[in-house]
Amino acid sequence: MTDAWLEELSLEECLGYLRENVVGRIAVVINDFPVVLPVNYRLVETSRVPWIALRTRPGSVIARAPMHAGFEIDGVDRAQRRGWSVLARGTLHHVDPDADNFRAQFDPEPWTPSDPDSWLVIQPFAITGRRLHSGSEEWSFHLDRH
Repeated sequence: MTDAWLEELSLEECLGYLRENVVGRIAVVINDFPVVLPVNYRLVETSRVPWIALRTRPGSVIARAPMHAGFEIDGVDRAQRRGWSVLARGTLHHVDPDADNFRAQFDPEPWTPSDPDSWLVIQPFAITGRRLHSGSEEWSFHLDRH
């Protein structure tokens, strides 16, 4: 591959990817080391800043995590060697799911059996993204050329 390039995504493009997807990875630091875990989520859009809502079991690593968190989603096309990534960095907050009808509107529908839940939101201070565009193929017999 030659001439591949990265493009910064606009905030609206990043929010679009966050709206379309339901699984991402949360990153927190536990005992001085980073921990990255898959979670299902839902984007919560209010008149102010968007939030990323997720549920977990009480006492889980995520429920006990410190306030600073990262959240990442991505998409990869291996055959075309291109993809995109969205990163939200912010603070992690416990929320009452019954406050302001939060549960009814923003339930991320956990994929695991539902125990008593801890509800969390990430309030981002930054949402950024990049898209990798593939370059031209160096091998003239690549499948895409036929």
